[in-house]
Amino acid sequence: MRTYRGHCAALALVLGLAACGSPPEDKGGDTATPVASDTTAATPAATTAAGGKPTAFAQCAVCHSVEPGKNGVGPSLAGVFGAKAGQVAGYAYTDANKNSGLTWDEATLDEYLTAPAKKVPGTKMTFAGYPDAAKRKEVIEYLKTLK
Repeated sequence: MRTYRGHCAALALVLGLAACGSPPEDKGGDTATPVASDTTAATPAATTAAGGKPTAFAQCAVCHSVEPGKNGVGPSLAGVFGAKAGQVAGYAYTDANKNSGLTWDEATLDEYLTAPAKKVPGTKMTFAGYPDAAKRKEVIEYLKTLK
């Protein structure tokens, strides 16, 4: 019985943490809408948080800014689409990133966001990657908008 309770507690913790970074719920409007009516979860509008950022980008935002010249743990992602890897001024890249020869286009970003350390062995980016192709696409489409 103790193991079962431990698993339940762990599951409750995981589910609670999964809600972190989710967009705030809309508190206004019709409160009589049934929960089961949320059939738009796969649409871009349903996966976009305030400010046009896809909810999947919340993981990126932990380390990356979208403001030009504002680096964090990772480099700013402003203007990253179409840029050469390892070129953001003021950011200390690994030699692996600086010398990768990559240009951040759709195909390269898709591969990189699937498994960063596999695409650029030696990168200091610790993010394991997005296994979900739809999430990668959302993030890439958002990155295209950053100037």
